[in-house]
Amino acid sequence: MAFSYPQASIFKPPVPFTTPIHGGLHDGMVIIISGNVLSTGERFHVNLQCGSCSPPHDNAFHFNPRFLEGGYVVCNTNINETWGKEERIYEMPFKKGHHFEIRILIKNCSFMVAVNGKHFLEYLYRMPLAQINTLAVEGNVTIICVSFQGAMDQNFCTPSSFGTTYAALPPAQFPPNTNPFPAPWQPPNYAVPYEISLFGGCYPSKSITVAGSIPTTAERFHINLKFVGGIAFHLNPRFDENALVRNSYLNCSWGPEERSLPKSGMPFSRGQNFVLWIVCEPQCFKVMVNGQHVLSFNHRVPNLQQIDRLEVEGDVALQHVQA
Repeated sequence: MAFSYPQASIFKPPVPFTTPIHGGLHDGMVIIISGNVLSTGERFHVNLQCGSCSPPHDNAFHFNPRFLEGGYVVCNTNINETWGKEERIYEMPFKKGHHFEIRILIKNCSFMVAVNGKHFLEYLYRMPLAQINTLAVEGNVTIICVSFQGAMDQNFCTPSSFGTTYAALPPAQFPPNTNPFPAPWQPPNYAVPYEISLFGGCYPSKSITVAGSIPTTAERFHINLKFVGGIAFHLNPRFDENALVRNSYLNCSWGPEERSLPKSGMPFSRGQNFVLWIVCEPQCFKVMVNGQHVLSFNHRVPNLQQIDRLEVEGDVALQHVQA
């Protein structure tokens, strides 16, 4: 039975960077861009535009931090090769040489932008949302990861020169009374053991990305989705046993192990990089490694939203985590 993953991660693409937004934009969708501002240069921009070809093209939302005159951010729209009225915010949420995370929440009439977990601005649409089909980033930054939460496209994408994208889930619905802009935000520290909160808990369409590398001497590592008093999903690659163990820890005891390998064999390799996605679906967690579906693990915890922590431990070096 086929299923879909979020067009959730494009990992370490070169800048300038352009990607189609498969299925287009819709209310409730969130675009997440994490990266680093270079220590040199004066500006960068994020565009939500109509088409990926070279200009001229209509640009619905131009988000342009400028490290000039104390720092400010310009927002604008370009239609028929003509810029509209600038909206300037004389505040600079970015720092040269520092990590950042931008979240763009798509609403019915506006883009809402958060930087490093703090709401920064709202920009009202000046052209129809349905015309926007491309994301572009250019300038004084490097990108670690670009994600689309709640993308609508149901077909797998093909690899491109900037990285690999994957298919999408139906529109994501954030749990009631939650904010997709978590706070307080802290720059990532990927020291292992690693633990992070899952803002809003788990819910259908929630996706988690873990990217890293495995030492040549690795024996095992694990990824846990935890709640108070237990582990809902324990994913434990064991190179010393050539097994991929899955389990839950409930009511102070481990449940029955699932440890079979997929037909293609162990999806992780010593001395190799990996990108892993865990997608929460109504009946199970589904796991993809390096673009290939690996396994499904049926839920053993009925209340998904109580699953509120991600833990990574063992013989692994983390490069990026997004939850």
